[in-house]
Amino acid sequence: MSLVYLQLGSNLGDRLSILNTAVSKISTQVGDLLLLSKIYQSSPWGVEGQGDFLNQVILIESSYSAKLILEIILNIEKELGRVRIEKWGERVIDIDILFYNDEIIEASDLCVPHKYISKRKFVLLPLNEIAPNFIHPKYDKTITQLLEECLDEESVMIYEV
Repeated sequence: MSLVYLQLGSNLGDRLSILNTAVSKISTQVGDLLLLSKIYQSSPWGVEGQGDFLNQVILIESSYSAKLILEIILNIEKELGRVRIEKWGERVIDIDILFYNDEIIEASDLCVPHKYISKRKFVLLPLNEIAPNFIHPKYDKTITQLLEECLDEESVMIYEV
């Protein structure tokens, strides 16, 4: 069994309902849900003129390979209405594999650990909530250390339902 950290984000539609549906689909199609961060609201990273995102990080245990998990989560995104028009565009749902155990995977269609983890506070804050001592396999630093060093100044706060 593999431990897999996933990041979920939504800035279109009923964001909270979409995140909850995505978590449910992941837990039935990909693996057992072990940990779930609070939901965070953040301004869009790297772009302007979009609505705020709701973000969450989850930990699952799965018997599937990273490539198969990617296929399944891309299908879940499509089921929930994700249409890919532009890079970092608005989206109903975005699901990223952050970590797959402590493996480093560099393929044309999959990069694990996710290459922007250390630059994004909206990923590091919820990740730090559920895995502060997890060591990034490329940087050999804990999530807490990466968060302390992160230069991202975008607004990220716990979402009050």
